[in-house]
Amino acid sequence: MENIIEVNNIVKVYGNQTAVDGLDFNVIKGEIFGFLGPSGSGKTTMIKILTGQLLPTSGTATVFGEALSQLKKPEVKKRFGVLTDNSGLYDRLSIHENLKLYCQLYDIPFSAIEEVLDSVNLKEEKAKKISALSKGMKQRVVLARTLLHAPDLLFLDEPTSALDPVNTRHIHKGLQALNAKGTTIFLTTHDMEEADSLCDRIAFLDKGKIQLLDTPAKLKKSHSDSTVTIELKNEEIVVLPAGSEGAERLFEFMKTDQVATIHTNEPSLGDIFVQMTGRELA
Repeated sequence: MENIIEVNNIVKVYGNQTAVDGLDFNVIKGEIFGFLGPSGSGKTTMIKILTGQLLPTSGTATVFGEALSQLKKPEVKKRFGVLTDNSGLYDRLSIHENLKLYCQLYDIPFSAIEEVLDSVNLKEEKAKKISALSKGMKQRVVLARTLLHAPDLLFLDEPTSALDPVNTRHIHKGLQALNAKGTTIFLTTHDMEEADSLCDRIAFLDKGKIQLLDTPAKLKKSHSDSTVTIELKNEEIVVLPAGSEGAERLFEFMKTDQVATIHTNEPSLGDIFVQMTGRELA
């Protein structure tokens, strides 16, 4: 598998504060990689390093096989997109006019505008001026702009933090469709359900260090207590251990048609983060 990002012992120090502390990880081409941690854990700093906005204090990294010093070259910069808190939208222009201007700057056909507006659920709002939009709508416009040039690599820093559940689901579908076409996505989020549903692999970051890195399924399985909860039709709740003893009792319940629901007792990703760090993600 080809790595689109490789990070080797990256350290970033601001004065007396270490923002990221010896990070080692890779992002595989074509995956959605979740980079999760509470505010101040180093997520945004790492995105700025990997997009050429900051240089690390020490360590090395490559993006598309290019050293960090090469990321500002136009031919490299065109291959990735970045969504952060800094919108850079023109308030006096409409949504469509903002995107049209971006198309002209990057030599993108105007026909791309309708597709990205649909992917962020703004097709019917394209004539509205930016100054008239809510924070959530502005965030969707910035995401649409980021998607316009169909980047090979997309950095998303909390892309749905200001959105309602309906638009969040719409954004998720758009990101999954983009990923299916080959775009690699580097995602930071506080939303554990979002990370679980979107990400192929997840890194848990705390105090500048990666505490865990694996697929959501493997993380949950490795932290499971190996029990199964059964709700019987009489509303009784039974917790069974894994293994032959639990299997025998489950078989008896099923044989006598007593079982209403069965589910394994895997922790959520949020539960795992609290176990590892002793604090909530948000």
